[in-house]
Amino acid sequence: TRLGGRYRLEDRVASAGGWSAWKAIDEILARPVSVITFAPGFPRFEQVVTAARAASRLTDTRLMQVFDVEDSWDHGYVVLEWPVGDTLADLLSAGPMEPVTGARIVAEAAGALSGAHAAGLAHLCLRPDALRWTVGGGIKITGLGIEAALEGITAENPEQADTQGLGQLLYAAITGLWPGPDYPELPPAPTFEGQPRRPRQVRAGVPTALDDVVSRTLSLDGRDEHAYASPAELAAALYGVLPPVQVPAAAVRTSQAHYQPPPRSREQSYPGYRQAPPRRPRSPLRVALVTLAVLVAVAGVSAAALHLLQSPASSTHHKGGKPGGHTTPVAKLLTLTPQHASGFDALNPADTGDENSALAPNVLDGNPQGWATQQYQGSPFFGHLKAGTGLILTMAGPVDLKSISVRFGDVPGADVEIKVGNSDARTAANLHSMTTIASARDVSGLYTFSATKSVSAKYIVIWFTKLPPMASKSGWYMAQVFSVTIKGTD
Repeated sequence: TRLGGRYRLEDRVASAGGWSAWKAIDEILARPVSVITFAPGFPRFEQVVTAARAASRLTDTRLMQVFDVEDSWDHGYVVLEWPVGDTLADLLSAGPMEPVTGARIVAEAAGALSGAHAAGLAHLCLRPDALRWTVGGGIKITGLGIEAALEGITAENPEQADTQGLGQLLYAAITGLWPGPDYPELPPAPTFEGQPRRPRQVRAGVPTALDDVVSRTLSLDGRDEHAYASPAELAAALYGVLPPVQVPAAAVRTSQAHYQPPPRSREQSYPGYRQAPPRRPRSPLRVALVTLAVLVAVAGVSAAALHLLQSPASSTHHKGGKPGGHTTPVAKLLTLTPQHASGFDALNPADTGDENSALAPNVLDGNPQGWATQQYQGSPFFGHLKAGTGLILTMAGPVDLKSISVRFGDVPGADVEIKVGNSDARTAANLHSMTTIASARDVSGLYTFSATKSVSAKYIVIWFTKLPPMASKSGWYMAQVFSVTIKGTD
């Protein structure tokens, strides 16, 4: 059976009252996909289609992508990304995970769902089979919005419901036990007075701070008013107790050679860190010579100062070398804080005009997850879909930018331009009206752009014209921004 003239159904992988899920082949793009079909008269068809269309507008690659929706009653279907990797249930089949590793996975899931909630979409069916760990080393959440619509599940407070679901996944990840209603693939957690035991009571070695986060999320202390209210709050709490990530060296193919960052200590992982050279022992003769040089320099400065004090006012050098002229005051550079950050996708009419905007605030609030472009396959030039994309920063008012320091990902290969303008419209015309004040090629890590011209503008765009390769996904390209520091005058 072919749907839409391109999706060939191969195997039915699940079915329930009035709907079926299939593994299918997209014959145009030659890739596997998931397809959900519906029996005539399926009562929640409109809810499923609405949820699928809402999910299709989300570009976070940690969420299963929706490729196509057909909303005709007699031939309706939904086409989704084919899931790969192991589910959390698979990972826990041999026992619990190392607590910090399990917590990192759930923290990533919480971050992804916080973006979905910001767009008005909830999951409501968070079970261990809804969270996957992909071969490339990242998470994937399946069934966002769609599974709840299929099953007719709703919640009075969707954010609280998903936060509870994430708490159950976190409990399972670090204990190997399921703290909620029966889930046949995992053993149930032991209870006391109707509540699951705290993680530290059922497994040795769980860090106290992590145990506290789990207990507060699931209200295991019986104090519901202290529970986290949203996935964003839970993500922030987890990142606050997890140790810094030690990024392993990764061999990444470049045009000339293999790039492999050297191992770094915890101190070296911070931006701007430089290793100091070893000190040589100081000899008495060297100390004496240095002291003499300092005394001579001080004497010279004192003589010069005395000469200036004794000179008549008319001999003072002024701007332009003319006596009696006026000096031009130099404006003091300030550190300027953007008010807002958003993805800036102005060149692809087939896109929604969004480039992971839900992640953009991370650049401003210090969230270590940062912001990233979408992932593009086959070419560092955005898969030949467009000529560029970027991140736009909104200032409180017009500023004269002098420099901007950007913390990119560690993999080199990004070509970047800094553009400024006075409109944030995501259109090609607005992009072309902006002024490019700095640019650089093959950037990575912490890089400072210095403005080559003075322009007063309210909007600053970090514009990528070429993407670096992804270390974990061969043949794919993506740029990252973790922080920005802006210097200028307002």
